Parts: sequence; C-alpha cells; structure tokens
Amino acid sequence: MLTPKTPVAKEGYPFIGFVAFCTLIFAALGLLLPTYLFLIITTFTLCFFRDPERFVPAQEDALVSPADGKILLVEKVDNNKFTDDKAYKISIFMNVFNVHVNRIPFSGKVDKVIYTPGKFYSADSEKGALQNEYCATVITTSQGKTLAFVQIAGLIARRIVCWLEPGDNADKGKRFGLIRFGSRVDLYLPQDMKVSVQPGQKVRAGETIIGYLS
Repeated sequence: MLTPKTPVAKEGYPFIGFVAFCTLIFAALGLLLPTYLFLIITTFTLCFFRDPERFVPAQEDALVSPADGKILLVEKVDNNKFTDDKAYKISIFMNVFNVHVNRIPFSGKVDKVIYTPGKFYSADSEKGALQNEYCATVITTSQGKTLAFVQIAGLIARRIVCWLEPGDNADKGKRFGLIRFGSRVDLYLPQDMKVSVQPGQKVRAGETIIGYLS
C-alpha cells in the first residue's frame, strides 16, 4: 500500500517563500536570534498550508465534513438565505493549527457561489457569524437535495479562496478552497437528514461523517 503524501497548498508558496528567504538572509548575516525566530515562523507557515490526502467514506449517502476543526453548533434554522428552506446549520471552527484546505461535503452540481465582503471579527463569535466576509457555495445533489457550505473569514483570516464556479460538478471529498489563518465553515443541510455530530466534536475534512442524506 502506498503511503499518502503530505503536499502543501500552492496558495501558501508566496508566504512560505518569503519567510524562508528572510531566514536565509538573517542566517547569512550571522544574526542568530532573528534566524531562529524566522525559522520557527517558516515551520509554522509550512504546517499551516499543509494539504494531506484524505480517505473519503464509501457510503454514498454519507455527508463529510468540509473542514478540519471543532463543531461549534448544531441547530435547526427556519430562515436560511442560502437554500431558501428550513435547514440544519452546522458550524465548524478552524484554529490556526488545523489544516485549512476545505473539501466538498457531498456530490452535486454547483448552483451558485456567493461572495460577500464584510468584517473580520473572531470566527467563533456571534458577530463573526453575522457580519464577517464570507463565500457561500450552493449545490444540488442528484436526488434533488439543496445544501450550502459557507467559508467565513476570521479575526486574522483575510483571504477566502474558492475554486468552484456555477455549473461545476462537485465531487464529495475533493478540495474546493481554503481560508488563510483561522476561520470557520458553516453547513446548511436539509432537515430530513440524519445528523451524526455534536457540539465540541473534532472533525476532519473529507473523512469525518457529518450525517446521512435521506
């Protein structure tokens, strides 16, 4: 069996290259303290943009987590602006030590991608949920179910990356974007699904089963 590789997201190359270059310059000048400091920063930046392979569950009806992190809340909402229907809202908070590459939770066709500028409050706060910059992707499954996954910027997350466009085929478990330096992803799912996670639970993008679509 092949050992999975742990690549680095290409969006991290400029950041990694810059801090690595600074490290080399300080080392060449013989400045030990700045060299060690930037070596630590380089290592952290490299780890932040890591992009490990994931093993997507085989169950066709299983919906997987779009992000690494911790479940903040699982609740039913009546007024959902993304799918125009009642929904389960599941929020996942990513701290700076989590993998930040996001993955598609379920296969379907991309209906729309909605980007909205906003503030940069802490991603795990109520203000952050309501007012922060976000990018929402809405898809329809082959069974006619509509669901949305929303990338939300955080206190120090200033760049949301989404590679999906309307009309794209979305394949479960595939990479679809990332958020730089701490953030959150909200899911809006049909209320007739079976949810299998709870607040406080840690999840892994592309692997942890969030629930099952009926």
